[in-house]
Parts: sequence; structure tokens; C-alpha cells
Amino acid sequence: MRTREFGKSGLTTSVIGFGGWPMGRGQYGSFDDDQASAAAKLAYDSGVTLFDTAAVYGWGYGEELLGKAIKDFRKKIVLVTKGGRKWLEGNADRSRATVSDSSPEYLNHGIEESLRRLQTDYIDLYLIHWPDPSRPYSVPMQVLEEARRAGKIRYYGVSNFNSEMMADCLEHGRIACNQVGYHAFDRRPEAKTFPFVRKNGIGIMAYGSMAHGLLTGTWKADHKFGDDDWRRGGKNFGLTTWAPENLPKNVAVVEKLRKIAADQGKTLPQLAIAWVLGHPAVTVALCGAKQPEEVKEDVGGDWDMPVALREQINSLVLAEGSGAGKVGDPGP
Repeated sequence: MRTREFGKSGLTTSVIGFGGWPMGRGQYGSFDDDQASAAAKLAYDSGVTLFDTAAVYGWGYGEELLGKAIKDFRKKIVLVTKGGRKWLEGNADRSRATVSDSSPEYLNHGIEESLRRLQTDYIDLYLIHWPDPSRPYSVPMQVLEEARRAGKIRYYGVSNFNSEMMADCLEHGRIACNQVGYHAFDRRPEAKTFPFVRKNGIGIMAYGSMAHGLLTGTWKADHKFGDDDWRRGGKNFGLTTWAPENLPKNVAVVEKLRKIAADQGKTLPQLAIAWVLGHPAVTVALCGAKQPEEVKEDVGGDWDMPVALREQINSLVLAEGSGAGKVGDPGP
């Protein structure tokens, strides 16, 4: 598998990363722990060297499960987790009741808890999960820099930050990465975020490479989500791609994309992943998996997509899709 460097940070990893969000209980539907762990191990055996999770994935459960799964090869991978996001007590629907808190007290406590749950003495890349507008960005940057000097983390960065927020962060620290949602149905980062990171030597970790499930090709026009699935509301990071009024059109687009993929000798997920990796700003395409069979397919997404094919996909989604994020649209 190919490798890329996160901007000019010196941190290099496989171009496909294992996304640990599906390992979080109560957020991405039901799954079997043993199967999810086997998927992580197969990803490593297949050349994947980046494994991503977060403290709020299953309220710590996702970190614990991933920590167990990677224990035998922990020192050989780039382990990523995210903090600065907490759940609100007293709300039964905790999968949606989260708020940003990048105070020194909460961040420092969060780093220690993540180290414990992941069963490791250092984190390769630690990210601020979402912006906290209640305090200057110099505050979390100082915390992360101190944690780096203490050896608790090797590199640090941000997630879901726009270019103005990143510019502020760079006044106080050296961020290696920004993790943002990016896929063929959401091109919003291309307008400002991607030019900024390329200019400033920052890498991009793209999450939702398969449009959070839409580009797996398994959904029908009337697809329904379970109560333990964050996607059940129909909205995804400010978009309405799979809202009831838009999903039938987008499923029809997906079927046309499946044909395009077959013409290339690829599956639909492999087409979706290669599309993400086709943008020069992207370092890693994250692919969540709950079963080994999904990993076997995902790793086949590491191939060079011709520019003309990428443009064909873009034109199709723009002309026939509905509720997608266009270049220049405001972010979530």
C-alpha cells in the first residue's frame, strides 16, 4: 500500500486508514466485538498503518475495543485519537448530546483517559475533535504542545476546523493534520480548507470516504436506520444527502457509479476511496469497518483514478444528486 506524509510534518502513514467510529456502541448500529477486532487486525495485515478513534466513540468503548485489537502491533502503527468533546449528563440520547470543551483541565484529563483506554503510553497523533468557540485556540494548542514535550503524544492537530481557525492555531502551535468530512457527495472542503493546508504544509485525514455508507451501495431508496445509529435523523454534517426526500435520487446516482466502477474492474467502495485519494491535499482516506470482509474490499481502494474519470463522477453527482455539498458551500 502507498504511503503519504501529513503535509510537511515528518509523519508518514498508509493512504488508507482504519476508521474506528463504527466500534463505538450506540452510534453506528449493532456489531460483533470479535468481528470488529478481526477487521482491525486484517487491516494491519493488509498494509494499513493508521488507526483512528475518538473518546466519544461509544463514550470510551470504541477506544477500549480498538486498544485491545491493536495490542500485538501497537508500536508498528500510527494511532490517532481525538478529544475535547464531551457528552452532556442527564440526556438519554448521549450519541447526539455532545459539546466542545478544550479547557486545559478537560483536555489533560482526556489525554490521560485515552492513554488508559487504549492501553498505551503514547498517542501518535492527537486531535481536537471539534472547535471550541468559548476560548482562544491558543489554549488547546498550549495543552497539546505540553503533552508533546512530555512524551504523551508525538504529533497533534485538529478536526473539523476551517481555514480561519487553523490560521489561529498556527500562531501558537504546529498542527500536523486536519480531519474533515470529504467524499464524492461532499466537496465543501475543496474551496478553502484544502488550499490552506497545502499552502501551510498540513495533512488531511478524510472521514466518511464512502459517504457514511451511501457509497457502499447497500442502501435502498427507502433505507431505514436503527435507533442506535446516528444517521437515523437524515442529516449528515449540515447536508441532507440521505434525507427521505433526497435519498431516492442519490441511490439512483450510486447505481450509476456502481456501473462506472465495474467498467474499471473495481467495486463501488473502491471507486469511492480512490476518488477521495485523488485530491492532492488528502493524506489518508479513513474507512470504517465492522467486519473483515469490508476491510478486504476497502484496501482495494488504493489506486490512481484518472482525472477524466474523477471529473465524470463529479459531473454526475452535481447534475443528478440531491442535498450534496458543493465546492464553496458553507461547512457544517
